Amino acid sequence: MKFAQSNGSAAHARPLRDANPHGRAARRSRLPSMRRAALCTFFAWASLTAGLAMAEANPDAAPEAPEADLNIQATQTSQWTGFWNRPTMLGDMGGLRPWLGKYGVTFTLTETSELLGNVRGGLDRGVAYDGLTTATVQVDTQKAFGLPGGQFNVSALQIHGRNLSADKLGTLNTASGIEAQDTTRLWELWYQQSFLNKRVDVKIGQQSIDQEFITSTYSALFVNTMFGWPALPSYDMPNGGPAYPLSALGVRVRGQITPSLTALAGVFDGDPLGNDQNNKSGTNFNLHNSTLFIGELQYAINQPADGEMVGAGGGGLPGTYKIGVWYNNGRFADQRYDNTGLSLADPASTGVAARHHGDYSFYAVADQMIWRPNPDEARSLGVFARVIGAPGDRNLVSLAANLGIVLKAPFAGRDNDSAGLALTYIKVGSHAHGLDEDNLAFSGGPYGVRTSETTLEATYQYQVNPWWTLQADAQYTFNAGAGQNPSDPTQPLRNTFVVGVRTNITF
Repeated sequence: MKFAQSNGSAAHARPLRDANPHGRAARRSRLPSMRRAALCTFFAWASLTAGLAMAEANPDAAPEAPEADLNIQATQTSQWTGFWNRPTMLGDMGGLRPWLGKYGVTFTLTETSELLGNVRGGLDRGVAYDGLTTATVQVDTQKAFGLPGGQFNVSALQIHGRNLSADKLGTLNTASGIEAQDTTRLWELWYQQSFLNKRVDVKIGQQSIDQEFITSTYSALFVNTMFGWPALPSYDMPNGGPAYPLSALGVRVRGQITPSLTALAGVFDGDPLGNDQNNKSGTNFNLHNSTLFIGELQYAINQPADGEMVGAGGGGLPGTYKIGVWYNNGRFADQRYDNTGLSLADPASTGVAARHHGDYSFYAVADQMIWRPNPDEARSLGVFARVIGAPGDRNLVSLAANLGIVLKAPFAGRDNDSAGLALTYIKVGSHAHGLDEDNLAFSGGPYGVRTSETTLEATYQYQVNPWWTLQADAQYTFNAGAGQNPSDPTQPLRNTFVVGVRTNITF
């Protein structure tokens, strides 16, 4: 999801994301509002109570110096005390936040809401509201009870509204990274411990891997799902993989090999829903299906030192380059042939797809600043590119790619605004494409044959104040549905044009 990295993160072929690989599922019945509010309140109360209980074990432990976050620009804090200018809308909550901070406990609550409308093409014209509330509690174990290098994290999601992609679009490139089934659910629950002066750290527990793997910093600006968790794992991993709004049990190890080179490796449950396909609560800690292995190398250039602003790394323009691979050891259905070698479209077929052992993918990601007129100013221009490929016999998507350009501080006095233009592309696998051709041949009539789909997105994010952003967005999809109408393959599906606005508030 893009929320820990961005607002985004995913459209996937799963009950909690998509009912089918072409769009979002119709929402199930919603929890009553009072019950939903009570659940969120209980979650926050229980997490805070647990953190404070640990803190009382050693309230005098010496606080650890905060680790520099190189993805966030330094901001002044001495004068930002008024309602309009403070970092969060609720400020210090009457002194509660500073008091919790003494014991290493932080609480974050954000609300992302959007109104998107399809003005042409697709399944139907219309407007849909979608929303996501994210609550996160973290405990620094150094401050809480004197254990250096430890961090505990628990987060929950409250997803509400309608899904434009399922209701109105029918596209593979779904319009919003927060679209998912209405529910209140546990998202992540993990503990991380660092070693060797923070050069190595291990994270264990329920994790959403889109927070660390296959990520792009610049692409996080965009609203379309595929700029967050990419299309290929969204459609090819079982139930879309352990990514927003899902997660899975696993272990992740990260090591800094050199100041510029970092390695990540993880082992996770391969199917985040597993034996409970209607796991709306997020508490089905499944370990009974396949296993997902993923590894990534990250090479960073011209990065700022601790305490420096982003982009101040020795005068050069900063960039990050990543390569990775994932492998799932489960069994995967062939997209064209049955277990006797006949096409699944053949009337004589058994209807039982041939099975392949294992699935895998290779990927590469690049983020690079290409222009900065003055190192002391916020204005800069950056580009990103990401490409990922997989076998075409067992996967709906065999190739996915996106690229784009982002201008930060586009106007004088608007240092925290960003404008961007980007493309995302999906290529349907060879066997899925071949099955459509077989269906066309056997039916003898009109039948859409899936090939590829491309979406162009233009967006502008306006920083109203430190805790509130507004974002205008427009998306045009070419060859919608990759050339096939998901509701009726015999009918055409016109290109779609989506416009809308997103708002994000940090409480």
